[in-house]
Parts: sequence; structure tokens; C-alpha cells
Amino acid sequence: MPSTTELPVIDWRSPDAPAAFVHSLRHTGFAVLQHHPLPQPLIDRLYAQWQAFFLGNDKQAYAHDPEHQDGWFGPEVSETAKGHRHKDLKEFFHVYPWGRCPDSLRTDTLHYRDLAVQLAAQLLGWVEQALPADVRGALSMPLGAMITASQQTLLRVLHYPPLLGDEPPHALRAAAHEDINLLTLLPAANAPGLQVRGLDGHWLDVPCEPGSLVINTGDMLSEATAGWLPSTTHRVLNPQGDAAQVSRISLPLFLHPRPEVRLSARHTQASYLLERLRELGLKP
Repeated sequence: MPSTTELPVIDWRSPDAPAAFVHSLRHTGFAVLQHHPLPQPLIDRLYAQWQAFFLGNDKQAYAHDPEHQDGWFGPEVSETAKGHRHKDLKEFFHVYPWGRCPDSLRTDTLHYRDLAVQLAAQLLGWVEQALPADVRGALSMPLGAMITASQQTLLRVLHYPPLLGDEPPHALRAAAHEDINLLTLLPAANAPGLQVRGLDGHWLDVPCEPGSLVINTGDMLSEATAGWLPSTTHRVLNPQGDAAQVSRISLPLFLHPRPEVRLSARHTQASYLLERLRELGLKP
């Protein structure tokens, strides 16, 4: 049975926030911040604007580009999590600064992306300061340098449609998976359902109170730190009862290094990303 325990919440304004943040990542792969600098009115506005976009027909004009991976990914081409048979019950839009975005959404969306990237860089700095000397010394370059001028950082706008009751058995809004990137920043979604599997194997509910920000470690940061930071498994459960009729919007920012950055002896960012996109069915 899923655990009802929640992750601890860290006050971003606290002098102890950097240490508490890295401690939470180290022991759960996740951290939850309150009183962070991302403006909640902007987030609320983006939720409403993008939900209207997903419920309309304009999205058909932005069908995803398999080569560049920008645009709208409909439910029929959504991800299949590694080790799972069914596609996730979701659709999403990939926003890059160089990619496509509806004109009516561009200003707010790119403004939010810029703010989130700035905060992600600061949080990555907290991580780097806390790394043991041997782990830091084994990096191909400082973590901050890995993301300098990166055009690969992705803002994904996710829409989980209402459930109709005819979904394949065992299909989830997002099956258990790990993220690919360095850090993921996720403002609290407009509905609960996100869970992380703790290192003890128990599932923890991730808080979704307005104003909270969820951060998790991705596979690339775990690869670069030789596992010192874990990339832990998480999922989005299907709601029950009346909540199943409510769609869910979320705005994860996936912080990525530049393609040529070497993560480890076996992988650059580009080689790691290609391997994972093929596993997800998003690349041939």
C-alpha cells in the first residue's frame, strides 16, 4: 500500500536551506521548498492558459518534431516508461527558447522558464558546494559550467486529461520512472497524485500545496556524481471518484547540460539523452 507519509518541507529563506535541501536530495532524491522566488500568480496564470490550450484544437498545428523534440506530444505518442507496457495517460508540450510556442502563451511561458532556470542554477550551486571533495574532483567540469549557455534545458507543460474509465488496466497518468536530466523543478500541480519511492521502497506522497516547489535529482546528476546523489523513482497515480473527472496540469523544468558535456567515462549529455529517449519511445 502507498505510504501516506509526506516529504519534509524546507523554507527557502532559512539560513539552513542549502544544507537541508542537499540532505533531502541525498536521502530521498527529492526536496520540497516553500517561500521560493518563483511567482505564484504567474504559475497560476500559466496553468489556466495551458489548460485552455490543451482543451482546444490549436495544438494540432504544433505536432511534435521527432528530430528537435519540440511542440505538442499527443496521447498516442506519449511516453512509455522504461519497463512498462502501456503509454502514460497524458499529453505534453515541449518548450525550448529556440522552439515553437503559441504566440498567446510565449511571453508568460518563456518568462517563467527564464526564472526557473535561474533558480535551478542557484540550487545546482547548493549541490556543488555540498559535494565531497573526491566526488567534486571527479567531475569533468564544475556543475555550474555544465549548464552555461545550454539550449537543452526543457520546460515541459504536462496535461493529464480526465479519466474516461476505458483506460488500459494498470495504465497510470505517469508510470514509475526516473528523470533523465540534472535537476527537475516542479511547482505544485493543480491536483495531487505525485509520489516518490523512498530508498526503503515505500511510496511517499509529494506535497501539492500552492506555493510549494518540488525538486528532484535526475539520472544525469546521479551519473556525474557516481551515485552520490540518487535518481529516485516517482509516479503520478490515477485519481479516484469525482477527482478522476478533473484534469491535471504541471510544469516541470528539466535542467540539462550542453550536449558535449561529459557526465562520466561512459556518457556525454548527448549520448545519455539519446539512449533514454529511445527507451521512452520518443526517438527511433
